[in-house]
Amino acid sequence: MDFNFKLVFVLLFIILIDIYTFKGVRLAFFKRINSPVFKRIFIYLFWIITLIFIILSFYIFKLKPNIRSVVAYKHIYFFTGLLVLLYVPKLIFIIFHFIEDVIHYFRMLHFLKKASKAISLGETLPPQARMTLISEIGIVLAIIPFASIVYGISEGKFNFKVKSVELFFPNLPSNFDGMKIVQISDFHIGSFYGDKKQIEAIVDLVNEQDPDILVFTGDMVNYTANEMDSFMSILSGFNAKLGKYAILGNHDYGDYQTWQSDDMKENDHRQLMKNEQLLGFKLLLNENVKIRIDNNEIALIGVENWGLPPYSQYGNLDKAMKGVENIGFKLLLSHDPTFWDAKVIKKTDIDLTLSGHTHGMQFGFRIPGLKWSPAKYKYPRWSGLYQVGKQYLYVNVGLGFFGFPGRIGMPPEITVIKLRKRQ
Repeated sequence: MDFNFKLVFVLLFIILIDIYTFKGVRLAFFKRINSPVFKRIFIYLFWIITLIFIILSFYIFKLKPNIRSVVAYKHIYFFTGLLVLLYVPKLIFIIFHFIEDVIHYFRMLHFLKKASKAISLGETLPPQARMTLISEIGIVLAIIPFASIVYGISEGKFNFKVKSVELFFPNLPSNFDGMKIVQISDFHIGSFYGDKKQIEAIVDLVNEQDPDILVFTGDMVNYTANEMDSFMSILSGFNAKLGKYAILGNHDYGDYQTWQSDDMKENDHRQLMKNEQLLGFKLLLNENVKIRIDNNEIALIGVENWGLPPYSQYGNLDKAMKGVENIGFKLLLSHDPTFWDAKVIKKTDIDLTLSGHTHGMQFGFRIPGLKWSPAKYKYPRWSGLYQVGKQYLYVNVGLGFFGFPGRIGMPPEITVIKLRKRQ
């Protein structure tokens, strides 16, 4: 029932938006076109595209919810990308056209009052021309999101950026002064199906940073472990002098897949963990390791995913910190940044926490002194560096994409964090 409701909702959305958009565009555009042939071509193209989209909707919603193949989701991503590309600009246009319609309605009321008065006096008024300037402005402004979405889908999602951060700590052992930690997050590797060269580019770019430690802060896959199969040889190419470490994200537990049995889910989860270990990553599942240089050491702690409801809460920080209570410098990996506020700051002596998860909502902007994304309304700490007292959090917006197959103003990120000792 719910599945059919979603399809009906999408179909109504498409049809109603297109009817109103067509009305507005015809009023604003056709008066400037004298060629009846061109007008006919425009009408045919407009409604053929709508028909194709309706057919695509039936195909996409026919895919059974328990089918999580990378090919199926490539088709779903194509559909969602096309939906955003075509209908976000239309929504912007119809806002302007609606305003114009409201103004036209009140102008017509005013005109009818004047006309009624004129008729009673035996006079006539010339017909009132329809104003279309606001709709024309809407058409022009709708081009901006259309172009941005085209870029985000075609290039923006692969515009990998290296961000460098230098952090100073008085309690950092002197042997670790200058240590370079490279953080990557949220691969969602199934979304890269057919784009092996992009994964190769990520591996090369990470290795160019010459990391001492490489950390991956969760969400290797979208749904199932087999998404990694065709990328294993490429992903094994990451290098780091002192080791590669990883934690699990909310997508890495199989919680968003429909399974025939609990055993199938558990086997898939084990396979994912085995795959990450085959890549050379040490998985930190509510546990820690001690990174040693000569006679000095720091603690690297990893918790399983923990998020505010409805997200799972597998993380156990007390268990993860056992045995490193007396180590002077502590670094925590936690996929969801809400864990920092809930469990870390003012409750522990963890110096630095690295998180991912938010993707920066794959949409927004960051300029010097200002950053914005819809993500901020769900996650108070959604991108970049945060500090409370002497404790730091860095949120990486991820390398991959999920749902919408693009990134607009929120490029995929590789973070290079250099630890420095403050004298």
